[in-house]
Amino acid sequence: MPHVTARPYDWPHGRDLAPATTALIVIDMQRDFCAPGGYVDAMGYDVGPAQALIPRIAALREAVRAFGGLVIYTREGHRPDLSDLTPQKRFRSRLAGAEIGSPGPLGRLLIRGEEGWDIVPELAPAPGEPVIDKPGFSAFYATDLDRILVARGVRHLVICGVTTDVCVHSTLREAVDRGYEPLLVEDGCAATVEANHRAAIDTITTEGGIFGTVAGSAAVIAALCG
Repeated sequence: MPHVTARPYDWPHGRDLAPATTALIVIDMQRDFCAPGGYVDAMGYDVGPAQALIPRIAALREAVRAFGGLVIYTREGHRPDLSDLTPQKRFRSRLAGAEIGSPGPLGRLLIRGEEGWDIVPELAPAPGEPVIDKPGFSAFYATDLDRILVARGVRHLVICGVTTDVCVHSTLREAVDRGYEPLLVEDGCAATVEANHRAAIDTITTEGGIFGTVAGSAAVIAALCG
């Protein structure tokens, strides 16, 4: 049966990879995280690692589409009136030097409807591909992602995007608790700090794959196209 060569085990564990049960989740590939003038740039971090993901994620997305799997996108952002922004999160973003809702070159930082909030043009969703708008880190928090996956019978999640240690990891951990089997594409995600990226990946593979499995984009594409 089709499967991806991954670590610490070949994914999925039942070696039952099939289009109807597979979804690619592209997490937060927005200008605010990937472009100069956005939220990550305002905090003083290099957006180069996130930008470098774009061609790899595009290739992975084409492979999933050809395979017949579902492609889902997420966007982190808050209502313009900030009614869904917790005081602690606002305080924390201010402390980091990029207060959510403050003005920037791409509009107000992490605010729905602003230029910075939108997905980078190279990864713009195709008609019919779901986009999940989330106010938190996990793509399952305060969204209908789980409902969409359950309705379509999806069990196997290929996860990529930014940042590895925050929104990607939060989504992956909650996916495991909800009974999904995730695979993280290690060269399809990035963090603001490289050491955090590596640590987040190492955490996934401990204890027999406590949070799923890890593989490179080439291995995933080879399995889908084989």
